[in-house]
Amino acid sequence: MSVLNKATKEVYWRRTASTLVLVAAAAGLAACDVGFAKQTTEAPVATAPAPVVVDGRRPTIKTVTEWDDYTGRFAAVEHVEVRARVSGYLDAIHFKDGQIVQKGDRLFTIDPRPFEAELKAAEAEIANTQAALEFARKELDRARKLLRRGTTPRRTFEEREAAVRQAEAALLRAQAERDRARLNLQFTEISAPTSGRVDRHMVSVGNLIEGGDNGATILTSIVSLDPIHVVFDVDQNALVRYTRASRDGTRPSSRTTANPVQVGLADDVGFPYSGTMDFVSNQVDRGTGTIRVRAIIENDEFLFTPGLFANVRLLANPSTETMLIPDVAVATDQASRVVWTVEEGKARAKVVKLGPLIDGERVIRSGLAADDVVVTTGLHKVRPGQSVTVRQPVLKTANAASSPSNLSNGANQ
Repeated sequence: MSVLNKATKEVYWRRTASTLVLVAAAAGLAACDVGFAKQTTEAPVATAPAPVVVDGRRPTIKTVTEWDDYTGRFAAVEHVEVRARVSGYLDAIHFKDGQIVQKGDRLFTIDPRPFEAELKAAEAEIANTQAALEFARKELDRARKLLRRGTTPRRTFEEREAAVRQAEAALLRAQAERDRARLNLQFTEISAPTSGRVDRHMVSVGNLIEGGDNGATILTSIVSLDPIHVVFDVDQNALVRYTRASRDGTRPSSRTTANPVQVGLADDVGFPYSGTMDFVSNQVDRGTGTIRVRAIIENDEFLFTPGLFANVRLLANPSTETMLIPDVAVATDQASRVVWTVEEGKARAKVVKLGPLIDGERVIRSGLAADDVVVTTGLHKVRPGQSVTVRQPVLKTANAASSPSNLSNGANQ
């Protein structure tokens, strides 16, 4: 009996221990589920993004003179093709190809001997007609005396009178032939019709030259150098702007006023040479939508050559109060130009209309106020409505006068 009780007790305790283990495991699992549920149901704590730190400043207000930029070419004031006026064989060339010549300098010589012979023949004809005229006048005097005496008919007197008039006309014709022969002889010496640089000779010595008004041989050409023209094209939008400015009295028309221009070569820094406008075409080219204009500039050192490209500035708006910001502060939003500003610690993009560029600063036509704080660095980090901290002290709006030669329209928009 005691053995049975002992075995029964062992079974009982084993079952009890298993039950306790299962209860403990269930309790552990329940605790894990409760912890997991608590962890997944709690929302994360949101933290506000840190403000973007940028540099900023207010626009600068300056009184400036605005210029429009164009590309032009130099052109000679005078361009002359030297041609022969008489036909003959080229006898001599009196210049070196490409040299500077002065007006009246001898350039070519055509063989003068045939023309000298023509002049002598014309002078001989004059002597002949003078003798005939002298004889006709004596005959007229005799006929006049006989007519007074009544010993000769009036018809004879009239014939003698007509003979004198014919001899006088013949003398005039002979004198004209002499003058023509003398002029042709002078034309055998071909001189420079203007001062400037001569081109190479087109015909060599010994060649037959065709002269006259039609089909005359081109011997060389001369272009004047001082002064020299600068020719460029102005687009129709700028033309309308200039016309309105002339009507409003803010800028005189280049048709009536020698507006200033500034010129620079490809290797120049800036525009070191000055000139004035002297011509505006009378119509806009239909194909290009531009109008041809011209300025004149001194060239006493022969630095400029006809056909050479030039950078040209034309006065656009004299001495106006203008708003400027750093050009790096201008961003592009699709087809618009925008500037980021800071208002009450928040970023805001403003669409602006741009003007010329001056020493790294861009003229603002519209879209900004004088007290706006413009973001100048870190534009790529700024978003609309984002908190922004201006790192640099904000400069007060400046008012200053600038040099009248420091504005150009790198991008008029």
